Amino acid sequence: MKNLKYLFIGMLFGIILVKSEVISWFRIQEMFRLQSFHMYGVIGSAVVTGMLGVWLLRKLGIRTLSGEPIVIPKKPFTKGNIYGGLIFGLGWAITGACPGPLFAQVGSGFTVVIVTLLSAVAGTWAYGRWREKLPH
Repeated sequence: MKNLKYLFIGMLFGIILVKSEVISWFRIQEMFRLQSFHMYGVIGSAVVTGMLGVWLLRKLGIRTLSGEPIVIPKKPFTKGNIYGGLIFGLGWAITGACPGPLFAQVGSGFTVVIVTLLSAVAGTWAYGRWREKLPH
């Protein structure tokens, strides 16, 4: 019952995704065909918001609810980032969906996206299974 707030936050996030047309296959295709700025504006504003949030966390020394410092570890850049980004981008362009909006698409009645959702789960499983053998 105490986790019910997360359900409502998720539902609100899904409504925002639907209303902003971020889950629209046509909007995603417009982005990949460089025909519209809409998705670039949404993604760009999310990046700026994230940068501002991280900056504020560091600047104000904000801690977790249990009083521990929030530490964001540095991640080194590797060739695995390039391979993963290419696979992710190709999957996004082909299916018209990235992991965030998948549930909003299914919830909006686009039941064909269940195939994409199951594929994302299978890809996550495959990565976990062969992680040690992949370039990092």
